[in-house]
Amino acid sequence: MPADLNGYWKMISNDNFEEYLKALDVNVAIRKIATLLKPDKDIVHDGDHIVIKTLSTFKNYNMDFYVGKEFEEDLSGVDDRKCMTTITWDGDKLVCVQKGEIEGRGWTHWVEGDELHLELRAAGAVCKQVFKKT
Repeated sequence: MPADLNGYWKMISNDNFEEYLKALDVNVAIRKIATLLKPDKDIVHDGDHIVIKTLSTFKNYNMDFYVGKEFEEDLSGVDDRKCMTTITWDGDKLVCVQKGEIEGRGWTHWVEGDELHLELRAAGAVCKQVFKKT
């Protein structure tokens, strides 16, 4: 059974984010700014339709998708690339595979209690973020 991701989530931890950004070849100035941010997640989850808004004082990123349907994702708010993205459920985890220039790119979201976990992957680098529901 898929998890209920609905809600507003505030970041409480962000481990190895700079290494993840390096793997995406994000320039050093942007990396330094990004590592200081504590973005929030605003998620609307209605059946197979999910909207994930990542909100910060620097940049916002909106991801609007249907589970199981491949789409072209424009990552201009992240690392200025485009990739073919597919998001599926693996049990109660939402798993994203992003096919493009960066090998092994993607992420996984899951809920434990009142915490939303996010594991970001790219070129062997792994970042682990945790958000608390408000």
